[in-house]
Amino acid sequence: MEWIKLRSLRSTWWAMAAAVVAMPAIGILTMANTRPPSAEKAATFDPLNNVLAGVALGQLLIGVLGVLVVTGEYSSGAIRSTLAAVPNRRTLLAAKAGVFGLLTLAVGELVAFATFFAGRLALDPAVPSPSLTGPGVLRGVLLAGAYLAMVGLLGVAVGAVLRHTAAAIGTLVGALYVLPAVLSGLTGTAVAKFFPTMIAANSLAVSKPVEGCLSPWTGFAVLCLYVLAALGAGGWLLVRRDA
Repeated sequence: MEWIKLRSLRSTWWAMAAAVVAMPAIGILTMANTRPPSAEKAATFDPLNNVLAGVALGQLLIGVLGVLVVTGEYSSGAIRSTLAAVPNRRTLLAAKAGVFGLLTLAVGELVAFATFFAGRLALDPAVPSPSLTGPGVLRGVLLAGAYLAMVGLLGVAVGAVLRHTAAAIGTLVGALYVLPAVLSGLTGTAVAKFFPTMIAANSLAVSKPVEGCLSPWTGFAVLCLYVLAALGAGGWLLVRRDA
């Protein structure tokens, strides 16, 4: 039932299409403007981080779609029919998260690899080109795709907690963009490194470690904890509320 609803919504296909187009486009533009590193920066230069820069936009598109998966039914009143068919709210949320998570994981990996290969084509020949066989590169591309699915699930969870589209999108945008930027300016990476966007930029979508930030698998584990905690809170609140 959740799959039928998800694939029948125009917003699903528009958001997915926008991510498929926008992420490779940003990767191409970023790589086309990437210049060879100086001798001092050659050791830390990581072209993979540049080619996957489009993740910053892709996460917004997928995250907002995750919010709409839940709040769209509340705003239209369709949630009443859904709960009449599936009274167990935890089961309902698990079904929504499972279907949407699998879809966004598949799309995320597709877009991450498409972005990687498209971006490489635009790279200046004088700039070291990333290769999937290089240290940490394949892992970085795979985790970038998985990250999009994680943000999508966070969107589902925030939507379940707030049940209001504007409030949920505002909360998600604040957590992804505003708070990390503010905290980064105030404390450097000491606190900001634990926020999803900073984890993606400095821990997941990189092939070389970034000083002062989480390691790739530690960052991924932190994201998993965020998703589980957020979905748990969403399920707990749904049980205690009327539709």
